[in-house]
Amino acid sequence: MKPIMENQASQSPVTALTPDEIERYKRHILLPEIGGTGQQRLKAARVLVIGAGGLGAPVLEYLAAAGIGTIGIVDDDRVSLSNLQRQVIHDSGTIGEMKTRSAREKIARLNPHVRVVDFEERFSTEWAIRHLPRFDLLVDGSDNFDTRYAAADAAETAKIPLVTGAVGRFDGSVTALKPYEAGADGVLNPTYRDLFPEKPPEGLIPACAETGVVGALTGVIGTLMAMEVIKLVTGIGEPLIGRLMLYDALSARFDTIRYKRRKRSPAE
Repeated sequence: MKPIMENQASQSPVTALTPDEIERYKRHILLPEIGGTGQQRLKAARVLVIGAGGLGAPVLEYLAAAGIGTIGIVDDDRVSLSNLQRQVIHDSGTIGEMKTRSAREKIARLNPHVRVVDFEERFSTEWAIRHLPRFDLLVDGSDNFDTRYAAADAAETAKIPLVTGAVGRFDGSVTALKPYEAGADGVLNPTYRDLFPEKPPEGLIPACAETGVVGALTGVIGTLMAMEVIKLVTGIGEPLIGRLMLYDALSARFDTIRYKRRKRSPAE
């Protein structure tokens, strides 16, 4: 698999690692699959994360720790006490702050080499048209289908990879999408709508505010999402393209299902 930076027309210049960065990322650089070249790709990458909540929190922390050079955060919500059970990038001292600001401050303490661009706005199709071209990869940690469909459409239009995850009560899922590219069989990779053809009726799937969610579950799924980003940026392994990974926390079980691009009618 090619790293995403080789597929981007507006590739960020790859700069050398400083002595401090070489020491910081030593455990990455020791891995032959990543090495110094892979770490430079991480440094050059520009990743946008939707949401600094349950899924966004571990994604942001692990991407920052991994050395992603530029991280964008888009979220229009404030930190509340009930968030802290799962949104571990925030703490009691940031209650009432915008989540983007709280996350930016935490990332600055974690890794000063990371540049954070925060947007105190809600992600939408219109927002994506203005801002998404600045990034190489999109991560969707939102909690509603409207945003998930908007994110999938925007990433497909911009021709950048999308990593998306979801959680509910005791189970979660994660997948990666590159529908603008063909697989080894020459067929275009599936889209988000091949996996979920249409949004479920309003109220059919209640929010976690109504049903609850285990805090550690968001850490499991968010960490898996961060791993998919690292694989896509560096070009290692086999990303979850055309595969949906499912996790059942109560039975400690992982399952993976494959999905394909459905045949389109001439009118589509």
